[in-house]
Amino acid sequence: MMGVMSTVKAIRFSAYLVALVLVGLLHGRAADANVPSPDNKFANGQAAISVMVVGVAHFGNPGRDLHDVRVDDVLSARRQAEIQKVVDALARFRPTKILVEWSASQAAKEYAAYRAGTSSPSRNEVVQLGFRLARQMGLPEVAGVDVPGDFPYESLQRFAEAHGQTALLEKTDAGWAMQIQELDHVLQSGSIRDLLRFINSPPWIERSQHPYRLLLNIGQGPTQPGADLLAAWYRRNFYISANVVQAVHPGDRVIIFYGAGHAFLLRQLVSEMPGWVLVEPNSYL
Repeated sequence: MMGVMSTVKAIRFSAYLVALVLVGLLHGRAADANVPSPDNKFANGQAAISVMVVGVAHFGNPGRDLHDVRVDDVLSARRQAEIQKVVDALARFRPTKILVEWSASQAAKEYAAYRAGTSSPSRNEVVQLGFRLARQMGLPEVAGVDVPGDFPYESLQRFAEAHGQTALLEKTDAGWAMQIQELDHVLQSGSIRDLLRFINSPPWIERSQHPYRLLLNIGQGPTQPGADLLAAWYRRNFYISANVVQAVHPGDRVIIFYGAGHAFLLRQLVSEMPGWVLVEPNSYL
């Protein structure tokens, strides 16, 4: 009897494996329809939009975030050489459009001055990476796609303090602080390229979202300051995404330089947009 049962189980397991293989094949065929051929076109003839999202640290240490990476002077000879190597590596992607974390008007004005050689030296990552790559590729413009947004952290703090949830908020804050410490260590012991490769690895990008999710614990009943903060964060990112979508056209090869905190949602946008292909920056860096 045991032998018969073992045989039945073996048959069922074999059938299960066959089913998995078939599902994999079907999924592979479906995925093939979303992968452009070497001439950058899909099977239906539509030109693909290839997009690389490059999450970056704020080189100028502007202090706009709760926690900032401590970046030493990127205008030093050492860091300038490292940045040029990064730009040369990304240039192999042959981008036709560069999008950055500035407003449209600021990017247009500042890039025109940069090309003309009349701008002042800047440590900002938009200039150091976006403008430098665009000029190297001979691009006539750089598109700014950023929008202002609300980040109601103070109301979150007040609620947490009034409802005995300070420990939850401290845990979230500690998660962000730990991530920044990791980035500090990578930069202090390595190069700009090392830093960019670290923050653009899919595992780190996914892990960077964990503190945001913890904020959903802070709230009660109809009052949900944690959810309100996330809604405000997502609202800003959706407006950024709308600007991105409206700035590109079929056949474009796009690089988006943005603060690393936005990379997760921007990558999701690219992955879910019909006719778009997500390109991993670490394949070039």
